[in-house]
Amino acid sequence: MVDHDAVDGQMRFLPADNRTPVILVAGLDRSALERIGDALEAETGTVQVRHELSGVDDGRVVRTLSWREPDGRHRTGISEIRLAHGCVSCTLREDLLPLLRRLHRRSSVRRIVLTLDPILEPERIAWSIDNVIVDEQPGIPAAPTSDDVRIEATIAAVSEDEWLDHATGDLMLAEIRDVPHDDERTVAQVAVGQVDFADALVVAGCDPTVRNSWESARLMAVLKRLAPKAPMIFELPQRPLTPLLVEQLLAAIPRTSRRGRIDGPHDPLLADEPSLDPDCGVTWLEFHSDRPLHPGRLHDAIDTLLDGVVCARGRLWLATQPDEALWLESAGGGLRVAPGGRWLAAMDDAELDSVTPERRALGALRWDDTHGDRHSSLVVLVHRGDPDHVIGELHTALLTDVEFAAGQSLWLSFDDPFGRFHTDPCEDVEVEIPLAERNSGPDVTKEQP
Repeated sequence: MVDHDAVDGQMRFLPADNRTPVILVAGLDRSALERIGDALEAETGTVQVRHELSGVDDGRVVRTLSWREPDGRHRTGISEIRLAHGCVSCTLREDLLPLLRRLHRRSSVRRIVLTLDPILEPERIAWSIDNVIVDEQPGIPAAPTSDDVRIEATIAAVSEDEWLDHATGDLMLAEIRDVPHDDERTVAQVAVGQVDFADALVVAGCDPTVRNSWESARLMAVLKRLAPKAPMIFELPQRPLTPLLVEQLLAAIPRTSRRGRIDGPHDPLLADEPSLDPDCGVTWLEFHSDRPLHPGRLHDAIDTLLDGVVCARGRLWLATQPDEALWLESAGGGLRVAPGGRWLAAMDDAELDSVTPERRALGALRWDDTHGDRHSSLVVLVHRGDPDHVIGELHTALLTDVEFAAGQSLWLSFDDPFGRFHTDPCEDVEVEIPLAERNSGPDVTKEQP
């Protein structure tokens, strides 16, 4: 055993455009994660970083660094990190992000592999790398970690015999993992989030003698629609994972893959253009309307997004909230509606100056002289539900002709069960969530039936 600082005693300062590539490895199956991480580590110059978060509630995190010397010797450094506060955010801010900036400056480190604890969603790591300022490091200027590293790829590990049940169920994450006491996410949220953010997939195959071919086909149909650009390999007992296979998988990732990109509520909902054709009962449904939704009837229709549905996401124009879009997202049996940012039509000149040209262009395409860019757009990934029923229920939630013609004065009189934050089932939850952290993890409340 050696101390992690022995990776290389020399420091190097590289140009800002020569950032160290980072590969995120995510998934619920810890053993599969470790196999992928170890296969990536075999490449000389790669340092693998792992954080064991089972003790984070008590302010203890175990960090492991491992790498191979040029002569092939395997080296490992293990440290116990003591946190001022026991939470995942503190682990990122106090240890992981500063560590990434230091590793970037070590002359022997050409690539960093972050093998994430199963409870982590990679989107949160990517957001933190881009947005959290890291300072108080001697000789290193205060800056986001993205000044020093870039996310080269995210690989998600998927268990062939468990993932689909996890992604469509309503189990709490705490029922299958050690998590902080305030972590109220569902297993489905984590499972879907890990795959949805992935650039490549490794499917850990089950025993062929017990495999249900129909269920395997349905799993493939779901994965290809959640991560349509992601190349995929199967890890089978007769074909174990090797460094060569994993490197070939990385090489197959398209240049246009997201590679850590964080999408916002007003970005295209199906940016990677997945197939809209049904396969094994699995299909993406699209719902669009330039008429506002009645809050009460939408609340009644929400159950259709929790039955036979893998996930749903989209922005809503609620009749009672004319200035701000609402963001809806679901996974398995849990759903949340949260603030999604102001409509262009409700912005002042200073706010409009900060809007991207892409969003301005999309807004112009659907601009209405009266209501501006206000609209509702939802996509729903159905795997067992009735597509016609889902779309029909959403249409019943729209304002009727009479309600629409009556105008905003009537709309504002409707009872609104959503407020600024809504979970299903309904509970009195008061939580403010930064928009950029809508999928951020254990310190964000999400409910399930």
